[in-house]
Amino acid sequence: MVMTKRKMLVHICCAPDALYVMNLLKQDYDVSGYFYNPNIHPEEEYVLRLEETRRVAEVSGFALIEAEYDKSNWLLLTQKFKEEPERGRRCNICYAIRLAKTARKASELGFDAFTTVMSLSPLKKANVLNKIGRMFARRYKIDFLEADFKKKDGFKKSVELSKQHGLYRQNYCGCVYSMRPMKN
Repeated sequence: MVMTKRKMLVHICCAPDALYVMNLLKQDYDVSGYFYNPNIHPEEEYVLRLEETRRVAEVSGFALIEAEYDKSNWLLLTQKFKEEPERGRRCNICYAIRLAKTARKASELGFDAFTTVMSLSPLKKANVLNKIGRMFARRYKIDFLEADFKKKDGFKKSVELSKQHGLYRQNYCGCVYSMRPMKN
């Protein structure tokens, strides 16, 4: 008897994180990627990250679903927290915006579960991502895979894979507010 793998929709924020995490998850799941990142600024950066993610999807052999670039709604929801430090409440709202959309899309399309590659980043709070993921899993009646992909040298492996594949690696999370420290 052949066991079929559970179908999982994986939120992808960037190609380097996707390359490592999607190949890891493919061992146990039938994965598809979901590129929804209204936080990325400027639009040229968004397009560059999307193009690199398309390249990773092709190389790694997974389907990629692309959502709209809805930056105005993201700005509206995060503007109140623009003075927050990196990893503050603004980031939690940003995680929630992206995970809510991923959970909804996974539920609509009949996936068994969803998760995100974001916990691979040393700058992202896996415990917060997992808490938000559980909340939307309950709301949309779908499973959420809790993870901290940076563990067991996940981030280091991601950097090495990115170099091997010549991927663009960004130096900020993507949002307009995280760019400010770079300008000083």
